[in-house]
Amino acid sequence: MPSEQAANPSEIGSLPAPPSQLSADPISLVMIVVVALLWGATNPFIRRGSLGYNNLKAPTKCGQLWLEVKFLVSRWQYLLPLALNQLGSVVYVFALQRTELSLIVPMANSLTFVFTVITARLLGEQGGSWKTYTGMILVIAGTVLCSIEKIL
Repeated sequence: MPSEQAANPSEIGSLPAPPSQLSADPISLVMIVVVALLWGATNPFIRRGSLGYNNLKAPTKCGQLWLEVKFLVSRWQYLLPLALNQLGSVVYVFALQRTELSLIVPMANSLTFVFTVITARLLGEQGGSWKTYTGMILVIAGTVLCSIEKIL
């Protein structure tokens, strides 16, 4: 009878070792900016595409649901930005495979806000106050300070 080596009990059912270190290479940083751009720049367009949604009224809850779904699905002004927004989520998943979670989440979220404000301004929406822009600068500065060691 051949002898079998007993498996180390600590290895049984254990998870594989994590990658040594996920890096923040230039491609990863570009992916993070693309994610933020797709998420942020589409928000004002989604808002515009759904104008009139709140005016829909039906006598029953099922009728209301049907009206709302029909309204949104029939408007390319809503569907196109929504599809681009979801494409950002696909890029986000790929970026997560290349970059540390602690880097991509704050960078993508803070830049999303910036791209939303910029796009809204370009579309002629009322701009924020000085407090909005000060907050935006502070969020970006905080994100840079927290992420600088991972980027460099």
